[in-house]
Amino acid sequence: MENREEDVKVGASKFRERQALGTAAQTERDYKEAPAAPLFEPGELKSWSFYRAGIAEFVATFLFLYITVLTVMGVKTSPSMCSSVGIQGIAWAFGGMIFALVYCTAGISGGHINPAVTFGLFLARKLSLTRAIFYIVMQCLGAICGAGVVKGFEGNARYEMLGGGANVVNHGYTKGDGLGAEIVGTFVLVYTVFSATDAKRNARDSHVPVLAPLPIGFAVFLVHLATIPITGTGINPARSLGAAIIFNMDKAWDDHWIFWVGPFIGAALAAVYHQIVIRAIPFKTRA
Repeated sequence: MENREEDVKVGASKFRERQALGTAAQTERDYKEAPAAPLFEPGELKSWSFYRAGIAEFVATFLFLYITVLTVMGVKTSPSMCSSVGIQGIAWAFGGMIFALVYCTAGISGGHINPAVTFGLFLARKLSLTRAIFYIVMQCLGAICGAGVVKGFEGNARYEMLGGGANVVNHGYTKGDGLGAEIVGTFVLVYTVFSATDAKRNARDSHVPVLAPLPIGFAVFLVHLATIPITGTGINPARSLGAAIIFNMDKAWDDHWIFWVGPFIGAALAAVYHQIVIRAIPFKTRA
């Protein structure tokens, strides 16, 4: 009981961040980093949990595309923004679905639902290359199926007329504008993912794991509010690929590279920033 009281007393200062990481701020009581995931882990291929996680990513991305693309279709069908949920409603659909799906799948696969998130976590050595590739493949397949179901509901003519929810650089913006918007938007998302799932914060604040889906979903919502007018907001290569394949028009493919290159650059920058600048992991390792 005495030990427990002592923990409560020092809890507020146990992980001090007032001093620079790598100095006296880090004591022998500081959180110890988990070992990096191996680059290749053949043993995963024999584990049911590996395939279960991939199926969870497939289903989550399927549901994500189904709800969000249908929302986009509904807004474009309406005669005016005022008679529909508008851009705010689209942003809420994307952010809300990420919040719900991350909450549902975090304990199974980590709730990535986005190749850019998977790529960023792979760079931080949070998962193996084997698992990262498997996740990305399943995410893309789920997105294609989700967009395909929407097209089945809407019919070919209406689906093509309404743009199929495909990401394009909108009129008045350059390809550079679109690329920049995707880089910064994905940086916001992946940086939020790293911060919300930081193991050190989880060790210090017991409420963090429970609340993690909320800031992630809210980040998606805010990025959509900002960048829908520019690119329709990709920040998720699987979402962009699924809509482009099912829509399958030239305008969907002309700028499609932006929705892979931008998110992957943004994810890489977020991983570097969080791991090296915020968490100072390389400096801890040397110490």
